[in-house]
Amino acid sequence: MAKRAQAAFLLGAMAVAALAGGCQKKLAPAADVWAVVNGTEVHRAEVEKYYRTRVNADAQAPSQEESLSLMLNILDELVDNEILLERARKLGLEAGDGEVEDKFTETKSPYTEEEFQKQLKDRGVTVDDLKSDLRRELSIDKLINREVLAKITITDQDLRDFYDQNLTQFNVTETQYRVAQIVVTPRKDPQIRNRKNDDATTDLEARRKIAALAQELAGGTDFAQIAMDYSEDPATAMSGGDLGYIPESSLNQTDPALKRAVLSLKLGGISDVIVLKDSYRILKLVAKEPAGQREFTDPQVQQSIRDTLRNRKEQLLRAAYIAMARDQAKVTNYLAQQIMESAGKLPVINLPKPASSSPAPTAPPGK
Repeated sequence: MAKRAQAAFLLGAMAVAALAGGCQKKLAPAADVWAVVNGTEVHRAEVEKYYRTRVNADAQAPSQEESLSLMLNILDELVDNEILLERARKLGLEAGDGEVEDKFTETKSPYTEEEFQKQLKDRGVTVDDLKSDLRRELSIDKLINREVLAKITITDQDLRDFYDQNLTQFNVTETQYRVAQIVVTPRKDPQIRNRKNDDATTDLEARRKIAALAQELAGGTDFAQIAMDYSEDPATAMSGGDLGYIPESSLNQTDPALKRAVLSLKLGGISDVIVLKDSYRILKLVAKEPAGQREFTDPQVQQSIRDTLRNRKEQLLRAAYIAMARDQAKVTNYLAQQIMESAGKLPVINLPKPASSSPAPTAPPGK
């Protein structure tokens, strides 16, 4: 009797378990859940938020297939980020509130408060969204620094081998000039990105501003510092006005006044104010590379090789680490399932409208 009762109990338990399992299989996720990563849901709204930042409102609207493909790519990035963030938490590497606030302040600093709020509104992003993105970005950076970058080593022999195998790469065919600039324009620029949010709006203001900056430079103030604080070129202001290396032949394609200024400067020299049709500029000659074979003993050659090798190894190890982490995670991609089941049509999905083409102070998903 005891054996029969035990067997009946086991059969009953198995039946309950099977019934529970069947119910679990039938339970579908909420309609706005597009993926689940180790039990954490990734929602449609988050995918659409980044979708809006990646589609240009001024360009031709993407097709249904192109839009869904982009959404799948974004979802894939968000899945990887969730996996990495979970790892960062387990290793005690999640960014703290202080780190997030510092990064938030840095991200916000190029904008006026009005511009910043407009950017957030245009993108459909809240301050909390931005801080959440920054926490994730900082946490993943800390994880990658510890688990990937710390494992990269570049030996002197690595440098020498690369140089010997790529000699032609270090044969400069013409003189190159590394130039930095400070730009001031006589008009309001909505894309202004200097640290002081300083922008001349009239020709008189522009002339006064460039003259004041020239005076500061003459007094010994650091060129890069002034460029970051006051230059009105959105592309170079935050990098201290650095334009990188310019081949001598490319100078022929610039304004003759700029070419004359560059060719007349000595290394480290700063030009007078250059008056152009649309702006006022001050140039600095940061470095000059003569034509010819650059030797391995040149510190710049070794540093460029080191950077190249480090970037290569970082990309390889990062990709391997993410692939390994993903293999060890449990991921269900419901959007992919829906796309397959509908043969790529998904008529129930209304594609989100893209955001304005102006840049937004949000941290996009990324690996």
